Amino acid sequence: MAEVMLVTGGARGIGSAIAVLAARRGYEIALTYANDARAASETCAAIEREGVRALAIKQDSAADGAADSLFDQVSARLGPVTALVNNAGITGGIGRFETVSEATMRAVVEVNLMMPMLLSQSIVRQWIGNGTKGRIVNISSVAATTGSPGEYIPYAAAKAG
Repeated sequence: MAEVMLVTGGARGIGSAIAVLAARRGYEIALTYANDARAASETCAAIEREGVRALAIKQDSAADGAADSLFDQVSARLGPVTALVNNAGITGGIGRFETVSEATMRAVVEVNLMMPMLLSQSIVRQWIGNGTKGRIVNISSVAATTGSPGEYIPYAAAKAG
């Protein structure tokens, strides 16, 4: 039975590259995406060309219960998740910090900080409960160390978290 990896934000960019590389190494891949269903479909096709199964799930937050539900969906279709890559991220736009709205800051923190923590907590609970082991990789950003002055400070702060 192949191992199963969940890659958040796996439809495009770094997430897609991670998903396809992991597929080459034999992982079955589940990926999440927020809006770009076409990109998710294209990444799934690339994964399947590697000879493994792929699953795309539209999800852009880890609201109450969403993390457990996500793992349940993946397990039902591909098997238990053995690796989690917290890759999804949003910048919230570029601009001066004093002009960023509270709603934007909350959304950026939700996606970039809360979602990885909630997903990690959920899967660790499952692994402990099942007596299994797994791997978690959290993708950050150079912005976490530079602070991105004048650009996207809430993103930098959340990724540093």
